[in-house]
Amino acid sequence: MGIFDKVKEKVKNLLPKRKEPELKNNIPNEKENIRKTFGKYCNANHGTTDNKLCAKCTAVLSTVMIKISRCPYGIGKPICEQCETPCFGERFTNEFNEIMKGGQKKMLLSHPIMTVKHKIAGLGAEYAKMQRDKKSTDKQKEQEQKMKNKLANATRSPKKSKKRKKK
Repeated sequence: MGIFDKVKEKVKNLLPKRKEPELKNNIPNEKENIRKTFGKYCNANHGTTDNKLCAKCTAVLSTVMIKISRCPYGIGKPICEQCETPCFGERFTNEFNEIMKGGQKKMLLSHPIMTVKHKIAGLGAEYAKMQRDKKSTDKQKEQEQKMKNKLANATRSPKKSKKRKKK
């Protein structure tokens, strides 16, 4: 072991160790945000008061809450608006998206911090999708280029040798 190896080891021991990123459970925050948004929407559009919900909104909300608990993505799930595989079924997904969009302005006024955090999470999900799509298109281009090279090599006729055998 040389002097440089000893110095490297000492420096390495002085540096803080990297922590692995922790996976945060986003489900409780997501549920709370959805519950409040549903309350604001229903109060504004269906004439209820004190964040109480009408029968239709209650049915949609209960379905959404059950499905979120069973989300295939687990605790690292994206926000429901950005999800590629909505769990609610077509009818409930359309109603859910309508209610969430309708309650956004009210939420911004009454719960601005929660709304901003939700929007930032949505932007993060969009960015992650964009990066994933970029990687997949890059891989597809590489595969296409390899196939073109293989086809080009296969279509070339083998060169005939100029040497002739002596008889």
